[in-house]
Amino acid sequence: MKIVVALDSFKGCMTSEDAGTIIGEAFREHFSNAEIVVIPIADGGEGTTDAVVRAAGGELRLVPVTGPLGEPVMAAYGLLPDGKTAVMEMASASGIELVNAGALNPMRATTYGTGELMRAAIDAGAREIILGIGGSATVDGGIGMAQALGFRLLTAEGSECGRGGGALATIATIDPGGAMPALRDCRIRVACDVTNPLLGERGAARVFGPQKGATAAMVEELERGLGHLGKLWMNHRMIETVDRPGDGAAGGLGAALRAFCAAEVSSGADLVAEITGFDEAIRTADFLVTGEGRTDEQTAGGKLCAVLAAKAKAAGAKTILISGAISGDVSALEGSFDRMYATIDEGVSFEEAVKVARTNLANAARRVARVVAMGEMRGET
Repeated sequence: MKIVVALDSFKGCMTSEDAGTIIGEAFREHFSNAEIVVIPIADGGEGTTDAVVRAAGGELRLVPVTGPLGEPVMAAYGLLPDGKTAVMEMASASGIELVNAGALNPMRATTYGTGELMRAAIDAGAREIILGIGGSATVDGGIGMAQALGFRLLTAEGSECGRGGGALATIATIDPGGAMPALRDCRIRVACDVTNPLLGERGAARVFGPQKGATAAMVEELERGLGHLGKLWMNHRMIETVDRPGDGAAGGLGAALRAFCAAEVSSGADLVAEITGFDEAIRTADFLVTGEGRTDEQTAGGKLCAVLAAKAKAAGAKTILISGAISGDVSALEGSFDRMYATIDEGVSFEEAVKVARTNLANAARRVARVVAMGEMRGET
């Protein structure tokens, strides 16, 4: 028997690897002769770099970069064993978790540090970059990232525009002459878990701006600024549209990566599953055990656990979900998983759940492993 264990992180208490190790050990108690493969995994957001480096090998490298509001921060990227592939999260350099809630300001927040992180990896020899773009503090249309890579974004007076979403409307032209030459030889693959376009009611400003500190007036200014930038990209023949799924991710960074870097935007879960070896491992598996901190109706909309379950189903494997909590209407998930389990009851506070998360996960995993060992699920195969 082969059992693949691949969980998302349990936010605030366990990494993907921590959770997977706990479940793997519980299953080994009942299946001493089984092949149990634990694969750290993520969907392009927090934990992606760590998960890929742990699953695929390589090393983490720390780089001093410019934080969202201009302060220095230390960001990390992973260089994989081939020396040519780097993996990183924009949140490490330009993430919302780096800014105190009261200081959030998308008119000022910049992706410049993300560009610096990319530049450091390219200077180190990377020619393929896997970039997760979840968890941003920014709505700057990726102009900071472009500036750090050497693009000049000029005002009508010929001076360099400022940083942050407030600078978008001041850009009159884009000069690519100073872009780092090695960028032309790089393949940029974007791991993205949202499908929003750049503009409109589902766009970067209106959907995500308020989460990043935008007032109603700021949202409208950011919308106009992003619309202006989009027209510039199209006038410069950098991209043909800003309506592609993911263009509005990370405050427009998704579209910017396509425009400035000819990037390929993919499902974060799909991309990470490929890189970590999950896709290969699941082909010959009998069971998938996956899970996350909280499963709800959003899980069915392309979240990591649902994507992994679909891959397992396609390979003929049974699927088991063990999450910290299951809440809301999850009827859309009934076809995704053969069994769903929660480690705590609804109504338990987050603080209480975190304190006993590891113990509860281990106990739940032992119970589930016992069910499988008794043949209650194997008999259905």
